[in-house]
Amino acid sequence: PAYARRFAAVEPFYNGQARVERFDGALEVIDEAGDALVELRPPRHDAFAALSADLVGFWKTETMGAAVELGVFEALPASVSDVAARCALTPDSATRLLDALAELELVTCVQERWQPTARGAMLRLDHPLTLADAAIEYRGPLAAHWRCLTDALRADRAWQPPSIFQDVAADPRRVTTHHRMLRSYARHDYEAVAAALPLRGDEHVVDAGGGSGHLAAMVLDHCPGVEVTLLDHAEVVALAPQRARLTRVGADLFAPWPCAPDVVLLARVLHDWDDDAAMRLLRRARAAMRSDGRLFIIEMLRRPGEPNGALCSLHLLAVSGGRERTLEQYSALLDAAGFTVESVCPLPSLVSMVCARVRP
Repeated sequence: PAYARRFAAVEPFYNGQARVERFDGALEVIDEAGDALVELRPPRHDAFAALSADLVGFWKTETMGAAVELGVFEALPASVSDVAARCALTPDSATRLLDALAELELVTCVQERWQPTARGAMLRLDHPLTLADAAIEYRGPLAAHWRCLTDALRADRAWQPPSIFQDVAADPRRVTTHHRMLRSYARHDYEAVAAALPLRGDEHVVDAGGGSGHLAAMVLDHCPGVEVTLLDHAEVVALAPQRARLTRVGADLFAPWPCAPDVVLLARVLHDWDDDAAMRLLRRARAAMRSDGRLFIIEMLRRPGEPNGALCSLHLLAVSGGRERTLEQYSALLDAAGFTVESVCPLPSLVSMVCARVRP
């Protein structure tokens, strides 16, 4: 670039000057070095107010979590008095909560009857992309892990990652709700994965860490000739519906795999683990696969030097000890585990597909 500063919009330069709009909404004229010559309009965004709003971001999480826990969205559409009666609230409490949800654009009031917006409807349990379980998880167990972030970040830490998967497995109700949450993310993010997989149509595919089997079902729908093995903890694979050509196997991914697949899918699995654990998992996959086997990693790929995905990476550190990685970092892990990266396929959602083959 000719100048180091970045802008929301830049008009063409004329006589060595251009009018620009800054990201804070201000307008100014710059020279060809990017230096400001004159400010035409002050900032429209108040940095103090914006920072303050970020500091109280947990208000939103708590409000949505409370509404889901109280069953507010299942009560709608309804009047304030009906919501109060069905959710065991006082009329004043119901009004304050509904007003807060309206500020978040989750509900709206028409002729004294409250109803969910399109966004708010996703906090109903019967929505196909329900995030009701996510609201409870982020408000409760996952928020508690974030409170240990300082310890997780310290260089001299004695901190150990939480045993989130064991914690979920120990609570039968949470097994259902946690994996229903993950199913919604799979439905939203994996729609294009099955079509992008370069399969012949006769392979044995292992969906390792595939949860309740939504991605496995997508693969079977798109390639009905393949055989799919869903490999995850026994209490998790039990949530997957039975169907032809799908085998559900309860197993520890870090122990030897009881199968010999042609293809392995690892969809948002490796990001849950630090590099050492991710390497062990990849080597288990390599040991199980046929000599010409292929591995497909579906993950968010961070770009070096860019902040996108950094907050999610902190979240993974706090809740499991994992991280989001760049393509270069995944390539290094794959190379050390005996794979060669062949291609990368960006997908319409946040994730990309890294295609690798077993190295002889």
